Amino acid sequence: MNKPNDLTHLPLEAADTDDNSSNHFNAVLSARLSRRNMLRGGFATAATAVLGGMGLAGCGGSDDDPVAPPTTSPTPTPAPAEKLLAFAAVPKSLADSVSVPAGYTATVLYALGDPLRAGTPAYKNDGTDTDFDNRAGDHHDGMEFFALSATGTPSTTASDRGVLAMNHEATTDEKLSSHFLHANGGTTSLPRPAVEVDKEVAVHGISVVEVKKTGTTWATVNDSTFNYRITPLTDVEIGGPARGNSLLFTKYSPTGTRTRGTLNNCGNGRTPWGTYLSGEENWSGYFARSATDDAARGNDKSVVSLRRYGRAQGSTSRHGWETGGADDKYQRWDISKKGASADGTDDYRNEMNGQGYIIEVDAYDKTKLAKKRSALGRFAHESAAFGIATAGQPLAVYMGDDSRNEYIYKFVSAAAWVAADATPADRIATGDKYLDSGKLYVAKLASDGTGQWIELSMNNPQIQAYTAYKFADLADVMVNARLAADAVGATKMDRPEWCSVNPANGEIYYTLTNNSNRNVNPTGSSQLVPDSANPRAYTDMKGTSAQNGNPNGHIIRFKEGTGAGAATTFTWDVYLFGAESGADATKINLSSLTADQDFSSPDGLAFLKSTGICWIQTDDGAYTDVTNCMMLAALPGQVGDGAKTTLTYDKADGSKLAVDTFVGKKASADTLKRFLVGPVGSEITGITETPDGKALFVNIQHPGESTSLANIADPTKYTSQWPSNAGYGAGKRPRSATIVITKNDGGRIGT
Repeated sequence: MNKPNDLTHLPLEAADTDDNSSNHFNAVLSARLSRRNMLRGGFATAATAVLGGMGLAGCGGSDDDPVAPPTTSPTPTPAPAEKLLAFAAVPKSLADSVSVPAGYTATVLYALGDPLRAGTPAYKNDGTDTDFDNRAGDHHDGMEFFALSATGTPSTTASDRGVLAMNHEATTDEKLSSHFLHANGGTTSLPRPAVEVDKEVAVHGISVVEVKKTGTTWATVNDSTFNYRITPLTDVEIGGPARGNSLLFTKYSPTGTRTRGTLNNCGNGRTPWGTYLSGEENWSGYFARSATDDAARGNDKSVVSLRRYGRAQGSTSRHGWETGGADDKYQRWDISKKGASADGTDDYRNEMNGQGYIIEVDAYDKTKLAKKRSALGRFAHESAAFGIATAGQPLAVYMGDDSRNEYIYKFVSAAAWVAADATPADRIATGDKYLDSGKLYVAKLASDGTGQWIELSMNNPQIQAYTAYKFADLADVMVNARLAADAVGATKMDRPEWCSVNPANGEIYYTLTNNSNRNVNPTGSSQLVPDSANPRAYTDMKGTSAQNGNPNGHIIRFKEGTGAGAATTFTWDVYLFGAESGADATKINLSSLTADQDFSSPDGLAFLKSTGICWIQTDDGAYTDVTNCMMLAALPGQVGDGAKTTLTYDKADGSKLAVDTFVGKKASADTLKRFLVGPVGSEITGITETPDGKALFVNIQHPGESTSLANIADPTKYTSQWPSNAGYGAGKRPRSATIVITKNDGGRIGT
């Protein structure tokens, strides 16, 4: 997400309903057992319920019904059951607004700069605001709702009060400066002023903010005792195999047990014991290296690691934060070897090894230090999705590495799940139990629709024998998970982003956002030919501009083999291919998308528990001449519900390339529908709900991001003025924001 040098973020840097039948069945059953509760819920008033594609007439009222004795009260007519995806599809749009279906309302809840403390002034939104440690950060991304009871204690059922834990991924940039944050757009040359650097650093990280419904209106609770921020300067702990390892030694933490903050947080997850997980994604670009650093390091193996993670010597940083001054908080962004020590305790040569993890946060308790879980590997993390927790079995956590030609991972805990741990006294300590010890695997997909999970550890002979990088121990494998995955020959994917687990059957879904490096006739080592799991390479026209590779992306899904989450084999197919509805149905629009369903660059992905709907969010640059980014609602089937397909390509040498792939059941109007379209220039990302499913929280990231720095003084030239044009807040500068969506009849979202 927010990926430099690919289609989704160009301005920053160069189905079958069987699996959801239980939802329909429960609705029908509830209608028969508790008509009063159904009416209170405000469910849809369809004349029939749908069960597995079959119409079921309501009970009672037929001429053939037996007549009750006169002394018996009449049998009440059951309430109509709700139908999922009953809303009218939202059309594609280029408007600078948020569009949702008729019968729904979207309201801005929490935007960049909103104060968390009573002493922090209201946001002026003119570039003069300060105190961002106590304000909402920028680029709202993944988030979770943690319910609170009326007395302010953790709850699993309360639906009118809670805290939102939320990622703040980045800033809206042109050149070096985060231009909407500064009065004149900021300084675009080096050195950067400390006052600008401090502001930009503070808008990164994580927010925890209380939200509450009064009547039908949701609002944040200013000065709540639950409100707090984690920024790139917050003290955090290291957990797992890398804790205390010399790879983490720095001037700040000579023992390698702590680091400062979290950076470029993107996707998220929620643990079975009630904590928040945040993925650190495009963190490497924040660090600089000198042009002579390889020699300074003695060309040791750290040079191999740094290159693999995108920091060759001479790399400049994204914002120039290292030039903010002599203070240690600025110097940490320069990872060149400067000290004389052998272990790095007198400089920041190892500083970048402290970024790139899943970090665990207790949203209910701000006194607990957040902890980075190194056992889950270090890469460009997106979300972390748990498999279905089953007592007596280990927990599985599924993850993706969001870069072109990177990998899909799984972590399996050493500890077996204990149901009592769902409500522990110490949530971070419970994270120690399940997330610090276990096995990390990477996926290798075969052309026959099967796959293997390959363990990344010192026990793997391929890792022991890897000549490009000599691993020292398990901590080294975790810190350099990408190199370990290279060593075992894992399958390079088209930017694995968010993942989510279908609660109906435990299958795992991964968005593969796009990949401009797929080519039938590759040139250079970064380009790959299409393969079965990433089968498309084609040209998509955006106006007169040709976009090549796999510009529209796809969604792949896995079904675990024997052993459930601990399985080492799986089967797979492609659930959906992103495409324009009018694209070639034999090579591009393989899922037969219509104008009510077509999309490009899937990114955010989440199955929500209340309905089982799979929500798909886009971060696109390929289709934005036709529509702004969007969110769709889906009712997927299961792996294997479609058919094998062969794509045939003409190669430059006159030969043919045939690629077999496996395509899920084609989408229909009942299984896939566009639900939301966002404002100009925005990415739709982050989604969570209240336990009753009647409030849906969604993030709108970087509206108006293509606004030129030259136009910062003229609001009429902003490419977006959202959310001020929706009546929210002061000023005209666009702001990332959280919206809350409700149904006007009080029903569940998606019905």
